[in-house]
Amino acid sequence: MQDYQEELEEQDENGGLYEHHRLVADPGQSLLRVDKFLANRLDHASRSRIQAAADAGYIQVNGTPVKANYKVKPGDVVVVMMDFPKRELKLIPENIPLDIVHEDDDLIVINKPPGLVVHPGHGNYSGTLVNALLWHFGQLALFNTDDPRPGLVHRIDKDTSGLLVVAKTEEAKNYLSLQFYEKTTHRKYVALVWGTPDPKSGTVEGNIGRSLKDRQIFTVFPDGEHGKPAVTHYRVLEELGYVSLVECQLETGRTHQIRVHMKYIGHPLFNDSTYGGDQILRGTTFTKYRQFVQNCFQILPRQALHAKTLGFLHPRTGKAMFFDSPLPEDMKAAIEKWRNYIANRENV
Repeated sequence: MQDYQEELEEQDENGGLYEHHRLVADPGQSLLRVDKFLANRLDHASRSRIQAAADAGYIQVNGTPVKANYKVKPGDVVVVMMDFPKRELKLIPENIPLDIVHEDDDLIVINKPPGLVVHPGHGNYSGTLVNALLWHFGQLALFNTDDPRPGLVHRIDKDTSGLLVVAKTEEAKNYLSLQFYEKTTHRKYVALVWGTPDPKSGTVEGNIGRSLKDRQIFTVFPDGEHGKPAVTHYRVLEELGYVSLVECQLETGRTHQIRVHMKYIGHPLFNDSTYGGDQILRGTTFTKYRQFVQNCFQILPRQALHAKTLGFLHPRTGKAMFFDSPLPEDMKAAIEKWRNYIANRENV
């Protein structure tokens, strides 16, 4: 089975898509619409499904996404991409509670708790959001497939909390996927970071890719020689002495983007063990202070990041949808401890 880290890299390199079918048009191929070309050659693929896939940017010819009316000519390389890897994985429904903040016939918006992996992968084949979705929505056609990511159009890290939209139909999945692909969704995160960024609002730009020294983490390549372009807008919401509450708005959606960009500008997320935020990076050397920080780490045993808002166009009505979620209890408790620390220390 393909290693999950390799899958993530493959996904980054192909704009979040994986190759499932590759067909080369014969030298004698007459001009033919690509939807007809594929319907004639792929089992269980209707023209309507192929057309929807083309609208979502999933059909490529010679490396470029095309629409369903593209005319295939001799020698064309036609590739069908999907937003999940081509592999065999047995999915088991599991009765895991879901915090559903909105549901209609086309989609679900979920407030994901920290610690919940979004989809099965290397080392996480059960106990994921997908396992929960299969339990709750297994009667729907979209959730009765071998797709290891049924309904998913984006993801957030295991230890990041917050909002996710999940499609309930194939049409909705294609429509929503296209919005994420074209970067027309609106997402804001709230993070607790070490120190206070200067300036207090700004934009971080820099290609993000897998580290050349440690493939388990990502890093910024400022000269653009590696990785993919990434843009994060931030502003400081509240200064809390040696840490700050920061709002981050994504313009792109690279793996670990906020965590990597904030480290890049010298302000790692509080208690982010992957990017150094689980060390005391600001403050005093006093034992009492060190114990205070360790207590905060225990209250918030993960990176301090929450996907607070999510906006997109509804796939059926075209109406603008917007959702806002409260900070989870662990982040609220840690922030309150820092507020009390600042209020009670001398010479603030």
